[in-house]
Amino acid sequence: MTIRLTIDHDVWTTHVETLIASTENPVPVVKGNGYGLGRARLAGIAADLADTIAVGTVHELDDIPAGVRPVVLTPTLEEPPTDDAVLTVGAREHIDALSGWSGDVLVKLGSSMRRYGGGTDLIDLARAAGLGVIGVSIHPPLAGSDSEHLAEVVAHLEHLDAELEIWMSHVDPAEVRDLPGDRTYRVRLGTALWHGRRDAMRLEAQVLDRRAVEAGTSAGYRQVIVEEDGHLVMVGAGSASGVAPLPDGRSPFHFHRRRLDLLEPPHMHTSMLMIPSGVDCPNVGDWVDLQRPLIATAVDRIVWV
Repeated sequence: MTIRLTIDHDVWTTHVETLIASTENPVPVVKGNGYGLGRARLAGIAADLADTIAVGTVHELDDIPAGVRPVVLTPTLEEPPTDDAVLTVGAREHIDALSGWSGDVLVKLGSSMRRYGGGTDLIDLARAAGLGVIGVSIHPPLAGSDSEHLAEVVAHLEHLDAELEIWMSHVDPAEVRDLPGDRTYRVRLGTALWHGRRDAMRLEAQVLDRRAVEAGTSAGYRQVIVEEDGHLVMVGAGSASGVAPLPDGRSPFHFHRRRLDLLEPPHMHTSMLMIPSGVDCPNVGDWVDLQRPLIATAVDRIVWV
């Protein structure tokens, strides 16, 4: 074990349960690497919170427990292995790809994201293709205010049948209550649900080796020249786990609130750090803080405290 995620159980659980309870018709999202917690593990937690779970792709359906309705958020160009999943279509090509499949779908309507989604004519096309349209999905961007996001939703309402569910994300659940009351609204909850209390989560990597080094010595894959005396510290976390320098090139590792410099970019399972003499240096077995997005990190062990 070289990367661990420590979570304050009570703080994290209280936040998750409170947000679910305060959201009308919530849909927990369990996709990718399960927001760092592992997709199968998080799906089990989500199944205790709601009767519907959203996943990222059709390839993530296997992790959803029995008795829960899975909804696939990303359009697919191939039929899923089951008719139980609700798929998303956002273009004529997505509908055509499901020829012969007769399950339920959400129709993705266009938003300022300009990613997936089209006009309300897709609803009629989907129905004509034999698909059961249970609702529409609107995906505003992260940029902008909640009121701007809701305005994108409202702009579609007058063109939609009242029985269609309205699915949305990136909105404040409290503000959804101000939308016209003759509709059923479903709010997808992902980052805000699982990462809403970042202070309750700590990501760390373990030091596996440490050795003294003199200025002028070459080390690492690229034979980098060490500029001053100190220690090379090997941390058991690298590119295979999603560990990389920050966008500005700085190291993602910290020890006692001080950033530790990389000797060179991380490689598969090890990152080499260069700690100058006189600087607080971690020992073998110590844990250093890791500054990485959980959604892009392969965690070896989760510790609940």
